Amino acid sequence: MNRPVRVIPRLDIKGPNLVKGIQLEGNRVLGVAEQFSDIYYAEGADELIYQDVVASLYMRNSLLDVVRKTAKEIFIPLTVAGGIRSIDDIRALLRAGADKVAINKAAIENPKLLSEAAKIFGSQCIVSSIEAYGHNGKYQVWADYGRQVVDRDAIEWAKRVVDLGVGEILLTSIDREGTGRGYDLELIEKVAAHVSVPVIACGGAGREEDFIKAVKQGAADAVSAASV
Repeated sequence: MNRPVRVIPRLDIKGPNLVKGIQLEGNRVLGVAEQFSDIYYAEGADELIYQDVVASLYMRNSLLDVVRKTAKEIFIPLTVAGGIRSIDDIRALLRAGADKVAINKAAIENPKLLSEAAKIFGSQCIVSSIEAYGHNGKYQVWADYGRQVVDRDAIEWAKRVVDLGVGEILLTSIDREGTGRGYDLELIEKVAAHVSVPVIACGGAGREEDFIKAVKQGAADAVSAASV
């Protein structure tokens, strides 16, 4: 395999704090987000993902100030996720210094938001965040940071969002997230095989070999991790 692979730390943020949970629940405070972003940047991260873990619950994204501060200190791409519901939300985050936005719940409720955003800002700025829960070989879409079950097949939804114009997919396995048991290779492989855009694998990394398996066996284009 000769293509470059990106390593992308994900910072789950609640208010001003970086938090850690298991299966997107039970978050505990670890520190201030900007401090960790500085460390990841210094250690050679290719990109960063900021995830507002309560944004969709309260129907707003509160990361504008954090994004502004981060954009002044780091010089790698920054993706922001959580609570993004409109073109105005996207515009505000990009103006604050984000390079990309990842959209989940709002796209499920209004798929046209993805196509409209891709036309206005370019596909390279628009990421589809897909939270999937696996059971008996099938994967169901969830939303709202793992709080809401959606009657939608994750593989079919991945194909749909690409048709709508997104430039990338952030694929999170809810049942693996925060467990350290390794990525869901079957999920990654199924999505990667059906889409023409890069797939970022997220959820479950616990050891170095987990990253390698996600790329070599799952065909991920990038690997993201939080707790590890």
